[in-house]
Amino acid sequence: MKSFLTIALFLMANACALKVSCQASGTIVNAMNSIDTFIESRMEAAGIVGIGAAIIVDKKLVWTKGYGYADKDMKIPFTPNTIMNIASISKTFTGVCLMLAIEDNKVSLDEDINKYLPFKVINPYFPNEKITLRNLSTHTSSLVDRYPFYDSTYCYGGDSPESLGAFLKNYFVPDGKYYTRDNFLDKKPGAYREYSNIAAGLAGYIVEIVTGQQLNEYSKKNIFKPLKMKNTGWFLSEINWGKHSKLYDNKGDSLKNIPLYSVATYPDGGVRTSVKELSRFYIALLNGGIYNGRRILKRESVDEMQKFQFTAFNKPENVNLNKLNAGIFWATKQGATLIGHAGSDPGVKTEMLSDLAKDVGVILFTNTSLSEEDLIKYHFGIFDELYKYGAKLKAEINSSR
Repeated sequence: MKSFLTIALFLMANACALKVSCQASGTIVNAMNSIDTFIESRMEAAGIVGIGAAIIVDKKLVWTKGYGYADKDMKIPFTPNTIMNIASISKTFTGVCLMLAIEDNKVSLDEDINKYLPFKVINPYFPNEKITLRNLSTHTSSLVDRYPFYDSTYCYGGDSPESLGAFLKNYFVPDGKYYTRDNFLDKKPGAYREYSNIAAGLAGYIVEIVTGQQLNEYSKKNIFKPLKMKNTGWFLSEINWGKHSKLYDNKGDSLKNIPLYSVATYPDGGVRTSVKELSRFYIALLNGGIYNGRRILKRESVDEMQKFQFTAFNKPENVNLNKLNAGIFWATKQGATLIGHAGSDPGVKTEMLSDLAKDVGVILFTNTSLSEEDLIKYHFGIFDELYKYGAKLKAEINSSR
């Protein structure tokens, strides 16, 4: 779920390569067996156990494949149908649910969130300033993840025993057992951007309050069923564990197994799905809300979700408009690089990113935690090569028309 750093690292490591990705050069993988060889060699060098990947060209899935293992001990292969938690990519599902609630006139992006909540959320440093859903979804709410406490909320072995609402009340209400002023920035809401998982959890909870449905049920009705995402869910209890990838850590001297886990603030990173099923959702977002003739969101809602939310006249003080920017739970980089979202959690690194023109998109799942050095060198290297391969496929498709 802690994807802000990894997005930034990815952008720094790959911006130059992506700008020239459509140019023909000797570095572009020029055959399917070459991309296989490249990925398998990088997996071996990094100690990555399993990978699933998909390439989307012109809003269509044109290539997908799995490599390595979903379960190394049992020799179960990782395939495009292998289920895995996708970490902060889940926030895009929360974003779609939020936009659906807006379409139904149940919420407004710019209303005080306390209009919707059964308890008050007030930044003690700025008690008279309202916090809005736009603040929550652009990470400008002044509500923060307090570490190392946030890491301690992971529940290994099953779903969290604490409900989303109970956790948030305990975190934000002064008499709550998790409350401290350190849960808030000494910054005015809307004035400073700091990535916040717990703020995303709060946005998902507001959707639950105003719709009268838990987010997993609301998502199932409005996203999963229309897109035939039959093996997708928010909770471990909703998923066939036999189809779920094992998770691994390879940051030390030996490979370690990581038990499956969940967190109470599941709207910030709880979705479990496959590369194949996530591609349908991503195509819908790249295609104005439609996948295979089924609309999940109005085009104007998709446009609002994906547009840059800051201008020179209303930008947080730590946002450079020439660098990382943001939509409604939607990561963007102004200029000419990537849109979508990424995710990072124990044993999980995921990407769901395309160019700004939405011509070439790549989804990448890896089930193994790496050091930052290996993450940049191997994981992002694989993503970059997949993107180049996608650009080549697009060129071949265009030339055949």
